[in-house]
Amino acid sequence: MPNGGKAEQVRRHVLHLVEAQLRPHDKLPTERELAGELAVSRLTIRRVLDNLERERRVYRVQGAGTFVREPQVAKSLELTSFSEDMRQRGMVPGSRLLTAERGSAGAHIGQELALSPADPVVHIARVRTADGEPICLEHSYIPEALAPGLLDLDLEGSLYELLSAHFRLHLEHAEQTIAATVVDPDDAHLLSVPPFSAAFRVERTGFDARGRPIERAESLYRSDRYHYELTLYRGQ
Repeated sequence: MPNGGKAEQVRRHVLHLVEAQLRPHDKLPTERELAGELAVSRLTIRRVLDNLERERRVYRVQGAGTFVREPQVAKSLELTSFSEDMRQRGMVPGSRLLTAERGSAGAHIGQELALSPADPVVHIARVRTADGEPICLEHSYIPEALAPGLLDLDLEGSLYELLSAHFRLHLEHAEQTIAATVVDPDDAHLLSVPPFSAAFRVERTGFDARGRPIERAESLYRSDRYHYELTLYRGQ
């Protein structure tokens, strides 16, 4: 069998272990064990594991072995809600409500939502989960004039679906920024990660078809469980 075929055989075998037999942080068989079981060289095993490590499917601990990495949630650049993202990936979305209150927009949120600082907004803070595990800390701000009575509704599910069903507010496009950051100790506790872990800070203002800003979202995502995918095209 050509070496490329052997490498593909090893890759399929290891991915089966990772996806079907082992759990996150379980240890894989050693290079020697895999080489003996699959009748290939240890060099082939090592190259396959190197590739899987670069793909963030496994991780290595020097002197201890190779382990299954926590699965990451890949986010493409399309306007979807967190709940839609998780469902598309076969995961069950969830929320833990931290804050639901009415307050003044203030200078920063008012500017993003085209409101005066004194205009009322609804502030909703939630820990968003996938299969019960915290993925992000989300703060959403909605102009109260566009969604009167929002605080009286169940805020555990998809906010976009709620805005659409009850207030006929449909997000049509958004302006978004993504930046690298670290998690402060209070937020780290909510996200079940060590303090000062790497994270993504995502800020998004969503607009309806009329161009009205209807939501300002400021979210903190665990970078060990979430990443973004981009498709880039070379200009002519």
